[in-house]
Order: sequence, then C-alpha cells, then structure tokens
Amino acid sequence: MQVLQVQLEIRPDPAEVGRARRWVRSRLAGSGVSDDEPLAETLILLVSELVTNAVVHTGCPAVLRLTFQGVCGTRTGSQGVAGGIVRLEVVDLSACPPAPRHAERDETNGRGLELVDGLADRWGWSPEGVGKRIWCELDRCPAPVPCGGGNAVAAPGVATAVVTAAAPTPAAATVAASVAATASAYGGMAAYEAV
Repeated sequence: MQVLQVQLEIRPDPAEVGRARRWVRSRLAGSGVSDDEPLAETLILLVSELVTNAVVHTGCPAVLRLTFQGVCGTRTGSQGVAGGIVRLEVVDLSACPPAPRHAERDETNGRGLELVDGLADRWGWSPEGVGKRIWCELDRCPAPVPCGGGNAVAAPGVATAVVTAAAPTPAAATVAASVAATASAYGGMAAYEAV
C-alpha cells in the first residue's frame, strides 16, 4: 500500500482559506486525482469548511494535512493513488472542542460541521497536545463502476449499490439543503473557485 502525506501551515488569517484550496488542488494533481473527479470537489469543500473553522473560531495557527492511502496506479498518464482513502486533517492550538450546530434557513454560519458530516465518509476529532485534530476521510473507488438504468455490472469482488430515483432520505435532504444554503451564502460554488 502506498501512503503519501503532505502538509501546509495555516496562519490565523481568512485569506488562508483560499490559499489552502489552491494548495490542495495542486496536490490532488500530483496524487492522481483529476480535477473533474467528484472526490476532488468534495475534498475542496471539506478543506474550505475545516480551514475556515480553524481560522475563524480559534484565532491560532494550524496545520492542514492530506494523506492519500491506497494502491499505486496509473490514472490519465500520471502515477498516483488509484484507490483507497483520502484523509484530511486540520490541527490547531485551541483546546476547545468543535461544536456542531444546525443553522436555520436564513443563517449564513453554522453549517460547516453539518456539511462535513454529510459529505465525508467518516469524521471526528481528538485532543492533540495543547490543541486538537479534526479529521475526515473520503473513500476513493478503486475502479469506476458503469451505471445506467440500474444495470450496473461490477468487476468480481467489487460491491456496488444501485441508486434509484426515490425520495431523498432526511439526512440526504438536510445535506443537500445545507450545501445549497452554503453555496448561496458564499455567492455560489464559483466563490470557492475564485479565491
């Protein structure tokens, strides 16, 4: 198994959020994760939320870490991680634990950890020295699974799920509403790209 870990020091300045997003995009290219892969956009959104929380709520420097765990493979001509897990960690010097909130419809703050909970496959936090570590993980599919009309065919040993056009679950509806409200509060998803 190949493990690649990179890190970036973050100053307690709101401009660092945009710098962190640009830095992660450049690291994704080197890891074999393409810009148009859904995992890339999800990871950028998670970086935005966790780095924003560290900068706004702690007022302390932090460290952003990305870890790519998986089997080395070739994707679009570059060496990188073809499957496995992408782990994002933000370590800061504040001992205050994260406090998840549920924002009301018109509120512009309070959706960060709710988005992390809805978008990440796993997340949590733990004390780290005098501060804390907040982490989340995204699973990366080892190979694309064809879809269309519910007739997915998987390679031997690869589990698949068939998604039908049913009513969304309450959790999915909450995440979708949070994403839409957050995108609206930040001036649309283009705001994440512009910085």
